[in-house]
Amino acid sequence: MNHNTSHTEHDKALIFEIKGNSLDDGPGIRTVVFFKGCPLSCLWCHNPESKKSLPEISFDPEKCVGCDSCLAVCPRRALDRTNPMLVDRTRCTVCMECTQVCPGTALSPVGRYLSIAEVMAEIEKDLPFYQTSGGGVTLSGGEPTLFMGFASQLLTMIKERGIHTLLETCGFFDYSRFMELLYPHLDAIYYDIKLFDPGEHKRFCGVSSETILENFAKLIAACARDNREILPRIPLVPGITATRENLGSIARFLKGLNVQKVALLPYNPLWLSKLPMLGQPRQTGLSEEWMTGPEIEECRRIFSDFSIV
Repeated sequence: MNHNTSHTEHDKALIFEIKGNSLDDGPGIRTVVFFKGCPLSCLWCHNPESKKSLPEISFDPEKCVGCDSCLAVCPRRALDRTNPMLVDRTRCTVCMECTQVCPGTALSPVGRYLSIAEVMAEIEKDLPFYQTSGGGVTLSGGEPTLFMGFASQLLTMIKERGIHTLLETCGFFDYSRFMELLYPHLDAIYYDIKLFDPGEHKRFCGVSSETILENFAKLIAACARDNREILPRIPLVPGITATRENLGSIARFLKGLNVQKVALLPYNPLWLSKLPMLGQPRQTGLSEEWMTGPEIEECRRIFSDFSIV
């Protein structure tokens, strides 16, 4: 298992966004630090720009003003108007020259190596919002546990300022390192469980679910001992995770651990439009529709049958 894919172990990490004024990633008003890179390869990833552990270039044709400034500066001649995606990813070296001259931000960098001081400078801008709303900082991704050394130092500094901390994780990490480096600095953990069956998880996410489920079981015990919040979250993907068999298996697993609360994350098809911008083919066979209220309620009922709300 690859435990760290950052620029170095501690000095910088690859970040694709720092989002302030967030209301969706924990209590209160929060700043969310999105790390770039993930050990999973979920077919439906809602943040496909977060999957690769390298900087990328995104091209949004709707923002392009047709000035062709980018063509003049590309040293590899990787940009071609006859290419519907503009960028030839086989030639592009991600030097970012084109993004620096693009007046409409049609070409934009995805992922920057930032130091802890740079990330903290962004976080501290929102300090008044944390204090008035009971908010704080959420580390998300991608997968922040790929950058454990960096994340540990960052969380230490955040806690020194009295700010609430939360980690969103896919659960595929080295448990001993997690407990040593990250757990002591966390107030809450949001833990994604996607597919219970190891084979199905490997088929759709690239790795087995065994490590993820084992880590969750151990974390539940640790959080109960330390009176720390841990919330399992299940992304609902029609025909893949949002099946009675899968949700029933997860519900039984959670019930066996005395879990009483779960968060269901309804499918969001907007991720599909991000793929061409990254030079990736549009996925076929996956829903392009939002889930309906009755569909979500049916999924919720499976958990309520196990007294999990």
